[in-house]
Amino acid sequence: MNDALIYDWNGTRETSRRTVLLDDETLRDGLQSPSVRCPTIDEKLRILHLIDTLGIDTANIGLPGAGPHVVADVERLAREIASARLHVKANCAARTVVADIQPIAEISQRAGIPIECCAFIGSSPLRQYAEGWSIDQLLKLTEDAITFAVREGLQVMYVTEDTTRAEPETLRRLYSTAIRAGASRVCVADTVGHATPRGAAAVVRFIGEVVEECGGGVGIDWHGHRDRDFAISNTLAALEAGATRLHGAAIGIGERVGNTPMDTLLVNLVLMGYIERDLSTLGEYCEVVSSVTGVPIPANYPVVGRDAFRTATGVHAAAVIKAFRKNDMALVDAVYSGVPASIVGREQEIEVGPMSGKSNVLFWLERRGIQADEATVDRIFAKAKASSSVLSEQEIRMELLK
Repeated sequence: MNDALIYDWNGTRETSRRTVLLDDETLRDGLQSPSVRCPTIDEKLRILHLIDTLGIDTANIGLPGAGPHVVADVERLAREIASARLHVKANCAARTVVADIQPIAEISQRAGIPIECCAFIGSSPLRQYAEGWSIDQLLKLTEDAITFAVREGLQVMYVTEDTTRAEPETLRRLYSTAIRAGASRVCVADTVGHATPRGAAAVVRFIGEVVEECGGGVGIDWHGHRDRDFAISNTLAALEAGATRLHGAAIGIGERVGNTPMDTLLVNLVLMGYIERDLSTLGEYCEVVSSVTGVPIPANYPVVGRDAFRTATGVHAAAVIKAFRKNDMALVDAVYSGVPASIVGREQEIEVGPMSGKSNVLFWLERRGIQADEATVDRIFAKAKASSSVLSEQEIRMELLK
């Protein structure tokens, strides 16, 4: 297909290629959803391998401070990374207390791989008031915990929960303390999905200034949630503002309405030219997570949902069919789709239903190598028009037998 056929107001061709790291939260934050079934260790291992296959840089493999059952799973996952020589690197969540950080250091030593410690602490006035914390308490916890982690040989990402509702001076003091204590990354967390894209960019830029005040050289992460349905937009805004690692979870699972969907984020980063990635296993990644957690993928879910590349509407289908006739698959993928189905190993599908034209019927039969006379085509078309939904393959084949 000629690129000149699409005028791109998004300006994605002007995107400057930069280092973009991705952190997968499916196996930790994703499993905090009250509706998920916790996967078995074998299921977690399968997810870990799919994360690795997608080229995701790091994965949060658990919060060992939660108890012995989590310690066992985290260690098994860490050992798998080592023995299978996976490229994905491990990190673990921890409250900003020594008791949570100690087991991470011990697992790292036993498994023989580095594990990044993601130490989180509440930062907003809301959290401070609800918990009865003072800023001095938070600063002391931060300094003591990170100093301990660094002494144990752990790399530390310091996470301020509810960053997007925290006061600038509080954030400056917390992040400065963490960086001085040895944190190599800091994470801006939109814990309750409060931010808008403008707000996400503003807070990331501010934290970037704090990092520079402290001498620079510290990476900035963005961790977003979907409560206001801004997760993808916020994550891209954070990237533009200076975040260098972006968090997400498969099919957006997580607390309340979930985390930034890693799958949709990957697709957008590829389409916008930020990264190059083979996404042919993206559907499997989402389907496996859906199956083992019991969280269904809606039919209209972007990219991997059943209907993402299906149409039964006459006008839409006619345009796609004309593109097929030109034998131009790139045109087929673009004429009525903003995402090329081919980048995730799928293809455009034409169905037959009450809003279809006769061309839908003819094309449906043609794609299956079925020849039919005009009377049969008319019968199928009439059946579709009288139906309240798209005809199943069995229904159409039954009409062929009449």
